Amino acid sequence: MSNPDALLVDIAAMVESEGSNQMPLTVVVPGAVITGRLAPESLWNERVAEVLATSEHLKPFAALFSPPDDGGAPEPPTHLHLHVARILQGSYGLPHTGGMYRIAIADISSWTVGDLSYSDQ
Repeated sequence: MSNPDALLVDIAAMVESEGSNQMPLTVVVPGAVITGRLAPESLWNERVAEVLATSEHLKPFAALFSPPDDGGAPEPPTHLHLHVARILQGSYGLPHTGGMYRIAIADISSWTVGDLSYSDQ
């Protein structure tokens, strides 16, 4: 999408300002449908850094996810940060346990509030 959806930007900004990580969202991006819960960027960065820090080989990368030292006014979000997120493929969500995804809002062609899941019923 060349012009990011203003409502989606507002939702992301509210997640950032409220510090909430409970908003379920499903997005369509080129080649994938991704479902999960929105998280503030700072919380998402913190969790990614924790995972990287537990790996001997990836530990140096954890520092890249440290919060910036800028005290300025917040900019409108350009990315969504999803946790417990899955890429939907057929009747499966990958990874099964959920992962951490950063998605450019400009790449989202459609979205819906809610976490999609499948059932074997």
